[in-house]
Amino acid sequence: MSSLRDAGPELRAYFRRHNLLGIYEALLCGVIVMRPEDPLIFLEEKLKEIMEKGLDAGLWYMCIDSSLRTNLKKIAETYLNTLFGLDDEQLIFRYVNLVDLARCAQVSQTWMLLTQNSSLWSDINFSSVKHKVQDKIVVNILQKWRPYVFRLNLRGCYSLHWPSFKSISECKNLQDLNLSECQGLNDDSMRLISEGCPSLLYLNLSYTDITNGTLRLLSRSFPNLQYLSLAHCRKFTDKGLQYLGSGKGCHKLIYLDLSGCIQISVDGFRNIANGCSRIQDLLINDMPTLTDRCIQALAEKCQQIMSVVFLDSPHLSDTTVRALAECKLVKVSIEGNNRITDLSFKLMSKYCPYIRHIHMADCQKITDAGLKMIAPLKYILVLNLADCIRVGDGGIKPFVEGSSGATLRELNLTNCIQVTDASVAKIAQRCRNLTYLNLRYCENVTDAGIEALGNMPSLISIDISGTSVSDMGLRALGCSGKIKELSISECQNISDTGIQEFCQDTKHLEYCHVSYCPQLTDETVKALAFHCHKLTSVNIAGCPKMTDLCIEYLAAACCYLHFLDISGCIHLTDKALKYLWKVLVKHYGRHNKILMQITEDTHVGSKQKMGDITTGQAVLKYTAKLEKQEHNDADPPPWVGYDRNGNILTFTK
Repeated sequence: MSSLRDAGPELRAYFRRHNLLGIYEALLCGVIVMRPEDPLIFLEEKLKEIMEKGLDAGLWYMCIDSSLRTNLKKIAETYLNTLFGLDDEQLIFRYVNLVDLARCAQVSQTWMLLTQNSSLWSDINFSSVKHKVQDKIVVNILQKWRPYVFRLNLRGCYSLHWPSFKSISECKNLQDLNLSECQGLNDDSMRLISEGCPSLLYLNLSYTDITNGTLRLLSRSFPNLQYLSLAHCRKFTDKGLQYLGSGKGCHKLIYLDLSGCIQISVDGFRNIANGCSRIQDLLINDMPTLTDRCIQALAEKCQQIMSVVFLDSPHLSDTTVRALAECKLVKVSIEGNNRITDLSFKLMSKYCPYIRHIHMADCQKITDAGLKMIAPLKYILVLNLADCIRVGDGGIKPFVEGSSGATLRELNLTNCIQVTDASVAKIAQRCRNLTYLNLRYCENVTDAGIEALGNMPSLISIDISGTSVSDMGLRALGCSGKIKELSISECQNISDTGIQEFCQDTKHLEYCHVSYCPQLTDETVKALAFHCHKLTSVNIAGCPKMTDLCIEYLAAACCYLHFLDISGCIHLTDKALKYLWKVLVKHYGRHNKILMQITEDTHVGSKQKMGDITTGQAVLKYTAKLEKQEHNDADPPPWVGYDRNGNILTFTK
């Protein structure tokens, strides 16, 4: 591990507690200066000396002979801290956006010096402040830090023009460039970038107006390019893809995203195959024009394909899977398709022995017979059968009893209405490594099945929304104490009591959605707030009994919250927004990323006034510092089941 920047606080504290960086520094200095003939023996002897003198006696020069110490200068104090990512003084600045980083530099001279460390500028994300970014900002930053910039994200920065692209071209060491949704990008600006950034490995041009001219540039100027996204770029043609496969560049492409490029024909895919035969990962989503012949033309020469994602491509059939079966498939994702049948599973079982990820959501012709066919496969980690309504116990039970049952990590059975408690019990018994389980709208799953899941040692995420599970099942589910993500939307049989009992044993909950449970009150949110301090996402939309008090609970205890949906909570007033503004935003500053949805008749204020602040004004005032907020004052839609006053609606047939 070369960096611990992503390590948790416990591991970081462990390094400090045992002075490991001091020990590493001493050993490293000793090897550099002494240059022993056998470094392993040297290190072993020096470790024994350190053990004898104690960990606290660690000095950078303790492994160097005294005669060689006099002319040596100390290695910089932050050298290994920076290398291992334990430089806490700088660590805080890695998590703020560019605007806040500039503000931090103005606090004091010490902070200014810390923000000038080149490691902070190797990965620059303008996208986080895309609505504020202008050419002047980009030019000033890149001109100063261009030698150090390796990754540059300009996604959605729609106000950029020639000066910005000129500055990008001066970043000679740039390896990762994201220009997605940059409205000012065209072939001319790409020509400028191509002249100055020969080291690019990753390039995202999705949702831009580039044409065949840019594809010609890619093949000439980026010989090392490995990852390319042209998603939803509609102005290039099959001819451009011929350019992409010719010349000296793009022969190393291993990842290609052509989602939404409906202008590409079979000839275009054939052109790709002729020059980019090393492709391993292929994404072609939102492509109603994609046919079996397109994939056949590609797979004929691209034999290294390992991962394919074809979401919303309804015209593909088993013929596509047959063509890809000759490759080295480990991941297949197909969704929204009525032509794929159990034959595809048979082909996978026969020709794809190492497949790990199968996503066949909303494929109506998949049945239990298909699941039985893939039961012998040994390495499946992810199985997604959402909305495959013909799948039931007859397929799930044989699959989890098969070769992959014990190693399966994720299982999605959303809306598989034939699945019952028998399958859930078998999952609990066999899938001991399962971390994610989705049983949403599996209406035949009851407390009996959910109780069995309470004993699963690895389960951390579960969705039982729209089921008949009650407090009893929820209580059993909380016994493991390891659940981090819980969705129980539209569960009419769960009450405040069930959630209170669940929370008592669950301290690690981060994500909780209880939307459209009209029976729940502030007591539910109180239990969540005061037992689950790590909450980051809370959805209480469509819960009309919630009042300002529930927001006060969240604001007081949940300092990590970044998503809150209170749509349709009709009894909230302006005071609720004031709680959030004071505690969550004002305390943590503008960089606190909270998305608050207050749509669908969240009558904040309910036409009441708070001083001279009306509802609309309150929204503007108290949510101005949020990264994103949504609000309207329309009546609740009928499907939520109650009117603007909280009265339950009744419908006559």
